[in-house]
Amino acid sequence: MIIVIQCKDQVGLVAYIAAILAKQHLNIVSMREHVDQNAGLFFMRLEVDDNQEDANLEQLLKRLLPEGAIVLVNPLPHKKVVVLVTKEYHCLADILIRNFFKTLGATVQCVIGNHPTLQNICERFDMPFHHISHEEGTKEEFELKVIDAIEQYAPDYVVLAKYMRILSPAFVARFPMRIINIHHSFLPAFIGANPYKRAFERGVKLIGATAHFVSDDLDEGPIIAQQTIPVNHTFTAASMVKAGQEIETSVLAKALKLVFEDRVFVSKNKTVIFE
Repeated sequence: MIIVIQCKDQVGLVAYIAAILAKQHLNIVSMREHVDQNAGLFFMRLEVDDNQEDANLEQLLKRLLPEGAIVLVNPLPHKKVVVLVTKEYHCLADILIRNFFKTLGATVQCVIGNHPTLQNICERFDMPFHHISHEEGTKEEFELKVIDAIEQYAPDYVVLAKYMRILSPAFVARFPMRIINIHHSFLPAFIGANPYKRAFERGVKLIGATAHFVSDDLDEGPIIAQQTIPVNHTFTAASMVKAGQEIETSVLAKALKLVFEDRVFVSKNKTVIFE
């Protein structure tokens, strides 16, 4: 059982929470906590040696904790996700392989693409693929079709696996802090098309990737995971693209693991992560 708690900080919270669990005969296997002193907020993640859902436990904890506390009791969590793609395959392929071998920590319900390019790889994994073209009708009409397709599956999260469409605030509002994106870390220095080619031409010495929750501000949502790797003058534009794709795949996989294991707390535009 995983228990996550976010609330106003006050003296004695750890002792109070531990006492309630002890009274319920629940053994704490792992406990991580953090206090944001500037914001006066308390964050906790517990792993409890029990897999029987207790409907009363959440209410017991909320009665003890400060008003407005967020408490989630999630026995043996297993998330459902929908993946959005365009044409690049590297992140999707990694997700499909992990899903096939049941190491993703979630179950992919379907893949939605605004181009049919990646339909074939989905078919190889018996994964439902929905092609919804962005070239027919208005952006609003296109997004409504995508939302309708997503909501058929009632996913916990929507993953943008190199999905190259800017989402409207109305779309983001349908899935608040539930859309996870991956992008190259050249932003904002290399905004727009061909970032790796432009980075090559600029002679950069580091390339990287950032996974984050999507907000209304383009590529400025709460960051979940980041990583960089060194490059040098021996890299061609093509080899830099390949290295960039590999690090994007790695960072997205790490971010998804953290989220699916309920290790990520969002506080304003920052995250608290218990790795």
